[in-house]
Formats: sequence, C-alpha cells, structure tokens
Amino acid sequence: MDLRRTFLIASASALLLPAAVHAQQTGDWSGFYLGGNLGGSEPDSRGASRLDFDTGLDGRYGDTVRTAAGADAFSPGFCDGAAGGRTPASGCRDDKGGAEYGVRGGYDWQRGRWVFGVLAEYTQNDARDSVSGFSTTPAFYTMTRDLDHTLALRGRVGWTAGARGDYLLYATAGAVRAKIDHSFATSNAANAFAPSGDDRADGWQAGLGVERKVLDNFSVGLEYLYTRVSDDDYRVRVSRGAAPANNPFLLVNANGTDLRRADEDLEVSSVRLTATFRF
Repeated sequence: MDLRRTFLIASASALLLPAAVHAQQTGDWSGFYLGGNLGGSEPDSRGASRLDFDTGLDGRYGDTVRTAAGADAFSPGFCDGAAGGRTPASGCRDDKGGAEYGVRGGYDWQRGRWVFGVLAEYTQNDARDSVSGFSTTPAFYTMTRDLDHTLALRGRVGWTAGARGDYLLYATAGAVRAKIDHSFATSNAANAFAPSGDDRADGWQAGLGVERKVLDNFSVGLEYLYTRVSDDDYRVRVSRGAAPANNPFLLVNANGTDLRRADEDLEVSSVRLTATFRF
C-alpha cells in the first residue's frame, strides 16, 4: 500500500528530529493528553468471500439456489470484489483502502519505565469491501460495505526507552463500535430486492505503536492498528417482482430467498501518524 510507505517515511523523519530539539525532552509520560491521528486503512481480504443463501427463509444459510432443472443457479461462482459485468469474464474490481483521520484523548500513569493508560478515539475511515456472485441468467449480485467511522475505547501498556526515556513503545487493545454503510447492486431486473439490517457493528482493535517526545509536552509517533467488527446483520430479500413463479429464488419458498455475505467480519488494517499534547 503506497500510503503506508509514505507514512513510514514521514514518521521516521518525525522521530529523528535534530539533537537541538532532543535536548528539551523529558521522560515523564504521566497525565492527560489530547491528540490526533492521520493515516491510511485497507480492508484485509482473505480472497474467499462469497454470498450465502437461505432459500427456505428459515434463518438457516448455506442453501443452494437451484434452477427449475435442478442445476446450481450460481455455478459461475463468486469473486472478492465488485463485479465489472454480468459474467466472471468481466472481472471484479479490487477492494479499496483510503485515508483516515481522527482525534483521541486519554490518561497515562508511569511507574518506573512502565506506562499504563486508557484512551478514547474517534476516527473517520475510508475502506470499502465488496463481494459478488454470478448467476447463470447471466447476472451479477454485489454486496458492498464502506467503513464510515469508528469509536474506540482502548487500554495501552508501554515501555520507555532512550537515555532520557523520551521514546515510548506500546501495545494497545480494546473495544470498538463502527458505522458501516451497506449497499447492494445487481443486473437482475426481473426480481425485487429489499435490503435490511443495522449499520452499527461492534468488535475489537489491537495494535502496536511508538511515540517520541519532541518537546516537554508534545510527542509524535507511528501506530499500526488492526480492527475487526462483526457485520452479520445486513441481508437482502429477493422476492418475485416481475419474475415467473419458477424463478430459482422462488422454488423453495414462494416468498423468496434471503442472501447475505458468508464472511461476517469486516477486518481493516491501519497505519497512522500520531501527534499528542500532554497537560
């Protein structure tokens, strides 16, 4: 990811400021702080995404949608991305990462070289994750989720380094709530489609980071953060519309078929620059 390379270079420059600034540093990390982050995020794609079906509308997914002749209506397969056309030959667009930025505040306690803390953080995100299926009609069916923003509460444990204790190496983990924008697209103009589901998802975050004090109460740093939220509520009801009664989505239950993503968790990796002011 190009953004990550840029942030690594920028962070290395920030963490290696001239010795004249270094002379003003102090190793005390205790107290309240406010700060921000700026970086890039990218969805972690496993390459095995697909759509899951409930043809009986009984809440049990994993059914096969079959044609009136008994063939698998989705035998052309699935792809991890947004479909470029009605058949797999049209290809699929890759998932998209992007910039993210946020604000944070917290409190640290220092005991010798150990630092313990808690922080709250709000971040605007830009990561898109899609999955597509292809039917024998032919037609495509694409489900997309965009990570809009996250609100996190994390703890962190760190160790000060350097002769003056002006470096802080830390691990962080905690709970996160995300807002996810869902969308559905298809080239099937016969059936009717009714999306439903919550746009809030809960999960956890974990990561590693380093900070360096460049002034007595100001530090800059680099952080890697992994976010995983359970996004299992969004689904699409496929009903008759203008389709005939022997339409594959209607054969098991005349009311239609529910479809959802088989991969319920949204996973995102982020690399950020941080800046913190301590009181």
